[in-house]
Amino acid sequence: MKALATLSGALASLLLIILGGLIPAGFYIPGFVSPNNVVDLHSTWQVPAALLCSLVCGPRTSAIATVAYLTVGLFHIPIFHGGGAIRYLSSPSFGYLIGFIPATWLSGKLAMQKNMHTLIRQTLSAIAGLSIIHFCGIINLFLGSILGRWENNLEVLIFNYSLGPLSSQILLCVAVGTLALPLRRITLVE
Repeated sequence: MKALATLSGALASLLLIILGGLIPAGFYIPGFVSPNNVVDLHSTWQVPAALLCSLVCGPRTSAIATVAYLTVGLFHIPIFHGGGAIRYLSSPSFGYLIGFIPATWLSGKLAMQKNMHTLIRQTLSAIAGLSIIHFCGIINLFLGSILGRWENNLEVLIFNYSLGPLSSQILLCVAVGTLALPLRRITLVE
């Protein structure tokens, strides 16, 4: 029964992460709302979706979902923010995507500890996961810079991929922590 719950949670989490990538496209309604009228958060919605899954479903389920997300994005459907396919392995943002796996595991592990059912603790769990994502991404940027894989210099890449979106991602971690509390109660995760 536990395996079925893990599998169904992983499938739901995978769909939520994919849906997170589609949210910005949903704001564009031809004739009514143009992309110029929408406030850009300088962040992808996959990050908060993955962190929300980890806070609600736990480390095992969210890690399975993120591995599935990476597999689908690399080998089947271009669902990443900048596309997808196997060529995405050489993208500067790939380190951030790989960081989803340890980030969701850590966030889920922290969120499932005893006495973690407060907004502050759930938000801090999400921020810990976000830190792992940025750590993995910066390591990839650094290694790619040493190997001469990127056109831009390291400082520009770190600003574009980490420092620029960081403030909005931290705000989204607060939203993730806020959403995780009632969702954990609804799904009976405590």
